[in-house]
Amino acid sequence: MAPQDPNTPSGSGKRDEESVKVPAKDPKKKDEKKDEDLSEEDLELKKNLELYVERVQDPNPALQRNALESMRQEIRTSTSSMTSVPKPLKYLRPHYGTLKAFYETMADSDLKKYLADILSVLALTMSAEGERDSLKYRLLGSEGDIGSWGHEYVRNLAGEISQEYAKRQSEEAPIDDLMELVQQIVAFHMKHNAEPEAVDLLMEVEDLDLLVEHVDKTNFKRTCLYLTSSARYLPGPDDILVLDIAYLIYMKFEEYPNALQIALFLDNLQNVRQVFQSCDDLLRKKQFCYILARHGISFELDDEMVAEDDDREALQDIINNSKLSEGYLTLARDIEVMEAKTPEDIYKAHLLDGRASAGASVDSARQNLAATFVNAFVNAGFGQDKLMTVPSDASSGGNSGNWLFKNKEHGKTSAAASLGMILLWDVDSGLAQIDKYFHSNDNHVIAGALLGVGIVNCSIKNDCDPALALLGEYIDKEDPSIRIGAIMGLGIAYAGAQNEQIRSKLTPILNDAKAPLDVVAFTAISLGLIYVGSCNEEVAQAIIFALMDRSDSELGEPLARLIPLSLGLLYLGKQESVEATAEVSKTFNEKIRKHCDMTLLSCAYAGTGNVLKVQNLLGHCSQHLEKNETHQGPAVLGIAMIAMAEELGVEMAIRSLEHLLQYGEQNIRRAVPLALGLLCISNPKVNVMDTLSRLSHDTDSEVAMAAVISLGLLGAGTNNARIAGMLRNLSSYYYKDASLLFCVRIAQGLVHLGKGLLTLNPYHSDRFLLSPTALGGIITLMHACLDMKAIILGKYHYVLYFIILAMQPRMLLTVDENLKPLSVPVRVGQAVDVVGQAGRPKTITGFQTHSTPVLLAAGDRAELATEKYIPLSPILEGFVILKENPDYREDN
Repeated sequence: MAPQDPNTPSGSGKRDEESVKVPAKDPKKKDEKKDEDLSEEDLELKKNLELYVERVQDPNPALQRNALESMRQEIRTSTSSMTSVPKPLKYLRPHYGTLKAFYETMADSDLKKYLADILSVLALTMSAEGERDSLKYRLLGSEGDIGSWGHEYVRNLAGEISQEYAKRQSEEAPIDDLMELVQQIVAFHMKHNAEPEAVDLLMEVEDLDLLVEHVDKTNFKRTCLYLTSSARYLPGPDDILVLDIAYLIYMKFEEYPNALQIALFLDNLQNVRQVFQSCDDLLRKKQFCYILARHGISFELDDEMVAEDDDREALQDIINNSKLSEGYLTLARDIEVMEAKTPEDIYKAHLLDGRASAGASVDSARQNLAATFVNAFVNAGFGQDKLMTVPSDASSGGNSGNWLFKNKEHGKTSAAASLGMILLWDVDSGLAQIDKYFHSNDNHVIAGALLGVGIVNCSIKNDCDPALALLGEYIDKEDPSIRIGAIMGLGIAYAGAQNEQIRSKLTPILNDAKAPLDVVAFTAISLGLIYVGSCNEEVAQAIIFALMDRSDSELGEPLARLIPLSLGLLYLGKQESVEATAEVSKTFNEKIRKHCDMTLLSCAYAGTGNVLKVQNLLGHCSQHLEKNETHQGPAVLGIAMIAMAEELGVEMAIRSLEHLLQYGEQNIRRAVPLALGLLCISNPKVNVMDTLSRLSHDTDSEVAMAAVISLGLLGAGTNNARIAGMLRNLSSYYYKDASLLFCVRIAQGLVHLGKGLLTLNPYHSDRFLLSPTALGGIITLMHACLDMKAIILGKYHYVLYFIILAMQPRMLLTVDENLKPLSVPVRVGQAVDVVGQAGRPKTITGFQTHSTPVLLAAGDRAELATEKYIPLSPILEGFVILKENPDYREDN
């Protein structure tokens, strides 16, 4: 309902409203009957209006003016309610034609303009579809305030303006008069809390810059919320434009954290610098640094952004994530989960019936390898476990060595690397504990140690670059496994860093014809991760040449598929920038051409929600092809990568994938579970869980394996009891099938990732920002899983460690001004979408109050439950600095 008009007498509401009746065929008879139905006031009103209509046509200007005045008064006082057509408009409907005709005969004068105003309002209910009379007479009428005719009138005008604008644009006619009117309407909407309507109108007339003048302290937040939310549904380049305006508005009102998030969303480092330079409060800058650290991009501060050297060093430390391990362990202590867990605590074999537990006691290398991974996933980042970090006993000669040698050949690589996972983010003690493996005379152990060093340094940047110093000298060793360990370690440690030094070391390997294919594939992936989303020409060039140089037989190998993926990673989320490279890929060997095409397309549009690209990929999936085509797998994953941008897209993609399951060929069915796992990573949706549970018993073992791994990804780090139960049952169902049992174990480890304190979701900041390195790590694992038997169940099981790039604590840790943990009460509940809602709606529902640090599940949002502190970030996630509220008074 539109607000009451200021001129409306409060009692007039009753007589104005009556539902609209369609004018009858024979007005004479009908009128007599109708007049009998009307109440006396209505009759009087009707007679008066008819009188005014006659008087308007009177030659005497004074009478004319009076009549118009009275008519105007009647219309204005009645536009209060919009549930029905106001009475005066209804009774004037028969006379609309006569007034229109009379208007044409009038000479130009103020009165003529006056009449035009009234005709403009009458056209609201009278004009035919598409005639835009209301706008026509408005432009001919007086320049007065449009708001006084009521909201509905303004809304109708806005609609007609956008049609007229489109018409004039196509005819290239001038639009100045329209734009003046737009100014008025926008000002009116912004005053009356209708920001979305103002934004919509300005988008229609392509002049969003006007918005910046009209926003004020009271409505800028709601305006920007609408802008950022609608950006996801706009075609390019409009979406960028809209976000740029939101950025300007946030900067204007010094809402810097929001401006920073938009700058990160657009990947515009120039704007990030601007935010740092515009803000002069050191505490707020520290909060910016926490946001940058969570997003996982490398960013160097200079003296323009932070003047003092000591301050700059402290801030750079935060960006480098050096406090991450400390914060994570604070959370673990607070939740009391520091106690190390063994794989047995996860398998819970005692809950199963006899036969499965009997099979588990046999000490096979495959089972031990699975236990290694489970142990690493569960104790990730805790710094202690019961297999690898046990203090050595003089008599037994050190237990960790014992566990290491319970693994065969390449299994030792994963075992040694798992130590890096347990000491994740804790660089100093991590390097000290891994060091002993470097003196081993077993190449696999050294390879694992190298990978472990990379893992410990994942998402932690350090001025003395320990990872590069340690791993650099092993890149060109003879043994391929050592080379792969060092190369993959560098890729994980420096993901997103765009480090030139590493590029100059790794690119020669790509073009070395003697290098084995697996070394080349891992080199390409590491370069793709280090330069993720950078569109770097030189790296792209090197990878393209590597693809062209390889022989047919090599391109048929499973690992060869990772090379096109590394090319895709360079363009992750960069949309059109990929086109030149995509053209080049059309010249590749036909074995890999289509595969490369799909991979590039899906990576370039990852996280954009671009509907046209999803349709394109679905088209590729609908074809029934020969057996040896591999490009449909990446196409299916691509659907998930593109659609994961917003909730609506996720729901629709889940439905499309269900259809692919029913109609698709085998190679599509194998990719669908992985795509479902990607869409809902660390977000256990019940419908997806049921689909995957069904697929995990599929007759095709590859489909079953993909479904099992996806169950693990779906519940990653959530300790979800339902998924844990499903996996336990699967472990007894598949107790004879070693490969599937291995997958079940891996999934069990993922569900209990970090004892339930970690998440793999690449989205953060209220699902607004997508961390490119995290997505890169997940996609790499997904593509490897497209051929489970050859890669994960073969000797390259350590690709599972790429998932570390996406691991982040799913916590809210509040710290005081000295960055020491500070416990305050917060409300945690399901997030509610409040875009465009009136008033100040609640942003969370069904909340519970806890004291920080707290865990946030997928779709949760937190807000402070106390007024004592003010958070420096609008989104309570990760590390949030609180400053004391100066206006706070204790209630006694």
